[in-house]
Amino acid sequence: MTDTALRRRVRGWMMFDFASQPFYTLCLTFVFGPYLAGVLAEAYRADGLDPAAANAAAQSLWSGTQTWIGVAIALSAPVMGALADRAARRMPWIWAFSVLYVVGTAGLWLMVPDASQTTLALIAFALAMVGAEMTTLYTNAMLPSLGPPGEVGRISGSGYALGYAGGVAALFIMLLVFAENEAGVTLLGNPPPFGLDPEAREGTRFVGPFTALWFAVFMIPFFLWVREPRAPALGRLSLRGAVGDVVTLVRALPGRPSLTAFLLGSMLYRDGLVALYAFGGVYARLVLDWSTVQIGIFGIVAAITAAIASWVGGRLDRRFGPKPVIVGAVLSLTGALLAICFTDRTMVLGLPVAEGSGAPDMLLYVTGAVIGGAGGVVQAASRTMMALHANPARPTEAFGLYALSGKATAFLAPAMIWIGTEVTGSARLGYLPVAGLFIAGLVLLAWVRPKGESDTWSAPPSSA
Repeated sequence: MTDTALRRRVRGWMMFDFASQPFYTLCLTFVFGPYLAGVLAEAYRADGLDPAAANAAAQSLWSGTQTWIGVAIALSAPVMGALADRAARRMPWIWAFSVLYVVGTAGLWLMVPDASQTTLALIAFALAMVGAEMTTLYTNAMLPSLGPPGEVGRISGSGYALGYAGGVAALFIMLLVFAENEAGVTLLGNPPPFGLDPEAREGTRFVGPFTALWFAVFMIPFFLWVREPRAPALGRLSLRGAVGDVVTLVRALPGRPSLTAFLLGSMLYRDGLVALYAFGGVYARLVLDWSTVQIGIFGIVAAITAAIASWVGGRLDRRFGPKPVIVGAVLSLTGALLAICFTDRTMVLGLPVAEGSGAPDMLLYVTGAVIGGAGGVVQAASRTMMALHANPARPTEAFGLYALSGKATAFLAPAMIWIGTEVTGSARLGYLPVAGLFIAGLVLLAWVRPKGESDTWSAPPSSA
């Protein structure tokens, strides 16, 4: 492959992050998630629950939904990765799950304000999330082939930076043009265009079709420029064989302490990070009573910080390696979470504030910036660390195991928030148990080799 073709391939690969990030920014965190939580809370209040109980019930349903989606992804990702490695083909799978992504995100339109279509909307969300996570599995597996080990961190960080830039741009458009506040107008003070009905929250619900269209358009460079290197198939394309490959890889883990510690540690701190992303906007809505537009501005601040920090983190990764970058980012996330847990309308960091004070809002903006920046850095550096542990002949299988480790306890953080919310009766204190995931992840990183196993790995025998 010529240098020009390789550079184009790298740019095309980065465009996947740009195309897919709006699902996490718009649908999961800052627009659809808070909108859904608000609609559900209103429905529960209409059924007779008091406001605190209604908020807790809405948060419980949202977290429970994500729990079961995470379990499904965790169980399927390693086997799906092994199937792709056996065929030495990833692009057909990327095409298939891209279609699922587009169909699912477009279906979020169904979440009407009276909550009558909640089941259909949650099914659409499940399809969208499976599509997003599985396409990420296959594109991540391409990372080790995009450059030498010393450059992988820079490429990964730049990809995340471009992705967050896409998230910011998409969020700007949604807030300025489509997402209406309680008065029925957007951030520009106008009603949504194209005859979208503010009373039916059609501007906010348009986040689904908008995200689907964004992905379809900006994946074009990926499909035009990214070509898989020709490689012989590693085995017969069979489900039984793929399961055997995964079993072989898992059985080899006790002899690979660095990889095992990284998978377990990243499993915990990534689970905590996903919880912060998924419930940050919900916290702002339920605890501080922010509007959709306020939450969107909060998301812009977080995403801009994430884009800048990811780019800088990629350069630090190239200079110092991914491990110290991950440690610093997880410590920052832990501090931000603890600050949030002791802040609401009556106090900041546990200290009382005057009624009507803007200090709680300012604190959340600051912690949002920290979470956005540290979150982008830890994801990019973790992707690099996995690439340094992956068998070059079977990268999708390895990243499937990485996806499994990220989803095997995907139920844990939402479940901890669910239980914490149920026990305390507080949407704020329900987040506190997540700090334990970050701390446990940091402890496990002590056994991770800073340069991974890129120079020592030998492939296990293939299953029949």
